[in-house]
Amino acid sequence: MRFTAYLLCGDWHEAEDLMQAAFLKLYLAGPRLARREGLEPYLRRIVVRTFLAERRRVRWRRERVTDAPPELPQDSALSEDKLILWQALAAVPARQRAVLVLRYWNDLSVEETAAALKCSTGNVKSQGSRGLAALRRILGPDFADMPVEV
Repeated sequence: MRFTAYLLCGDWHEAEDLMQAAFLKLYLAGPRLARREGLEPYLRRIVVRTFLAERRRVRWRRERVTDAPPELPQDSALSEDKLILWQALAAVPARQRAVLVLRYWNDLSVEETAAALKCSTGNVKSQGSRGLAALRRILGPDFADMPVEV
């Protein structure tokens, strides 16, 4: 779930803050939860909704996000293609990014994604289509033959 938050935010620190807020909301809702087996989809929905709520408030922040991190990650296991793909994903609008992460990273169906985002299945399909088109536009023709493996 933390990596899902990272894919949504594009920043590990922000993803950890997002997860902390999500777990707090899950903890506060704990006594009201009747079914314990549905916690993972419920937590996923909390993470996505908290992310989208933060993005709506982003214009009121004083902090400015820059394109270049102060330091590069030291993990050599990451391929250059994945880093480029993650940077491109960060440039996609928040709602489309949420659909892409839920559909293609978490491998949710259209219906499950619609339930997590509390929207219609048609909205999920159109946002996913627009998000993929935006990724293709950002990445350019060099990534046309790239496998869909994330």
